Amino acid sequence: MLIAIFILGYLLIALEEFTHINKSAIALITGVGCWTVLYLTQSSEHLGHELINHLGEVSGILFFLIGAMTIVELIDAHDGFDIIVNSIKTKSKKMLALVIVLLSFFLSAILDNLTTTIVIISILSKIIQNPKEKIIYASLIVVSANAGGVWSPIGDVTTTMLWMGNQITTATIIKSTFLASLLSVIIPFLALSFQLKGDVPVIQPESIASNQQSTYRTMFFIAGISALLFVPVFKSITGLPPFMGMLLAMGIIWLLSELIDKRKDEEQRQLTSINHVLKKIDTPSILFFLGILLAVSALSTAGHLNTFSNILSGYTKSLSNIAMILGISSAVVDNVPLMAAAQNMYELTNFPTDHPLWLMLAYTTGTGGSLLIIGSAAGVAAMGITKINFGWYLKNVSFWVLLGYLSGWLLLSMTLGS
Repeated sequence: MLIAIFILGYLLIALEEFTHINKSAIALITGVGCWTVLYLTQSSEHLGHELINHLGEVSGILFFLIGAMTIVELIDAHDGFDIIVNSIKTKSKKMLALVIVLLSFFLSAILDNLTTTIVIISILSKIIQNPKEKIIYASLIVVSANAGGVWSPIGDVTTTMLWMGNQITTATIIKSTFLASLLSVIIPFLALSFQLKGDVPVIQPESIASNQQSTYRTMFFIAGISALLFVPVFKSITGLPPFMGMLLAMGIIWLLSELIDKRKDEEQRQLTSINHVLKKIDTPSILFFLGILLAVSALSTAGHLNTFSNILSGYTKSLSNIAMILGISSAVVDNVPLMAAAQNMYELTNFPTDHPLWLMLAYTTGTGGSLLIIGSAAGVAAMGITKINFGWYLKNVSFWVLLGYLSGWLLLSMTLGS
């Protein structure tokens, strides 16, 4: 019954284009429905504690997302992203795609794939106005950000889990997975960039900024990006969850905005106030994310994810194949509980630090989420910001992502000999 509700909800989300029912509503009903069935079918007292624990993890991700979105919107409200927009000189849409892909790929290793996606799409929105072209670029951003997060211990939550669990070391994950991650991006880039023809339309600035406005713009851009970069540093120093660092960064940028806005007139202050900025946050997408993660946590609590992992181990003894299938599964089921199940199944005594299994899992669960637009936090964020349709992504992007994913997997398998 639990699996049936999850599948039905998933299908309705996938068919949003035809049903015209908001995916966030379906996701919330699915998440609550899964937990309701779990409560009615299992009378165990530990379910309440499990729900609270899962809700704590989900809330951490949601607050991280809200904080990142708010910082990005504050930078945008103060025209901070105009600095990057003005520095991009290429007029070719294909060259712009290359710049966007490389920027996403390397920036996500420093920040993380979710924050990178939000930041780069915000910059993209300043350059590309055509909705169809915007979703092509946004799709490339998602693929690149997810792949870029793989080869850094702080770039993707699953890689961070392996790093914190002592399954991988920083030097080895970079050396082993960088080329495979890059290859997984190249193929989708080549395929999708063929759909981008001509030059980028020149967008004339609405007004010429004064010296004071330029100073504030530069100050806010540097402060905002520094605040985002501060998040992984804060986590390393304090050991606190990433969302705590993001909330602190949000508070600092909020304070800076308040101090700067004091010098503006009332009309200008309204446009950059926190009340105005928070209204621009895509709340339905956050609620969609909440519903999906609640549904997945119910599957995890019921033991279905562990059962799935055990079935895989019985079906094939090849660690490479197991990692590949788990990676594809992460496009449907969140990669965090999948990674948690794998960490519980394969112990360090049998699979020591930097074992090929852990390196393969870092790659597959990190890049596998790009197969579907709702398969990763970055994809969900992009879906909300640019209104990418599930069916469009499945039809136009998923196949090329699969080719890139399998190419990187084959390269990694040959390199690691697993």
